[in-house]
Amino acid sequence: MHDRITLRFLAAPTDETRDGKSIQAGRVLEWIDKAGYACAAGWSGQYCVTAYVGNVHFSKPIRPGDLVEATAQIIHTGRSSMQVLVSVESASPRTGEFTLATHCVLVFVAMDEHRKPVPVPQWRPRTAEDERLANGAVERIEARKEIHRLTLAQEYTDEGTAPVLTFRFLANPTDVNWGGNAHGGIVMRWITETAQTLSTSWHGEETVAVYTGGIHFHRPVHIGDIVEVTARILHTGPRSIHMAVRVSATNPRDMAFELTTRCHTVFVHVGDDGRAAPVPQLEQRTDEDRRLQAHALEVIELRKKLPPLETPNR
Repeated sequence: MHDRITLRFLAAPTDETRDGKSIQAGRVLEWIDKAGYACAAGWSGQYCVTAYVGNVHFSKPIRPGDLVEATAQIIHTGRSSMQVLVSVESASPRTGEFTLATHCVLVFVAMDEHRKPVPVPQWRPRTAEDERLANGAVERIEARKEIHRLTLAQEYTDEGTAPVLTFRFLANPTDVNWGGNAHGGIVMRWITETAQTLSTSWHGEETVAVYTGGIHFHRPVHIGDIVEVTARILHTGPRSIHMAVRVSATNPRDMAFELTTRCHTVFVHVGDDGRAAPVPQLEQRTDEDRRLQAHALEVIELRKKLPPLETPNR
């Protein structure tokens, strides 16, 4: 069994943003999920589902034509779960000098042929670096559970007045993963596309993702399901737009939508100087608006207290 894997490929023009300056954040999230899946499936020897993706900070843009490396490694195992650290680096093919674009931890669960969780081989650190990464993973578990609890408790009703955008479409056969459902990377791309459209509409200029986190997968999206992706602005900082995104799905025959995925994401508008520019400020008009803004601010503070996410030495 191997506890790590590296995928290497070129960033294609079809992956770029509308201005052609960088690769779409949703595409990067797809790469992260694919690398993580390959690592988890290789370690467990089973089909795996994405249960959680946390704290994806887009610290450096990836350019079309860049050489990309997505490296995934096991850093902790539970009974049937695996925490996988994925680092995405990019380089010009002319220089081959890689720099870190983003990194995050994903949690995968191994499943049997009946889609029931099954035990996975227990992973043990072999080096001092393995030990460092494993300790960091364990330190973040309880804090992550608290953020999960707070986020799941929030209610979204028609009493809110903040901007909301919903996309609705069918999950296509081209979205399928190896288990016959829409794979996690595709769902994350849907999330990013919806949030990017809402934040651009609010700002009036093109926006880009700088953070996506707390992505919890509650149930799979089946091919042929009707999918609803709803983004809502919760809070605006001086230069940032904070949104909650929820994905629901239903079989077209019964139209009973169920929550499948949820997360928080942050977008900014990059000015001519290459820095985040000021954004229009959101007015909190109702109790629900104020409650959800308070929730967003609480989550921001909790994430500041998370232990730093370690990266492997290259």
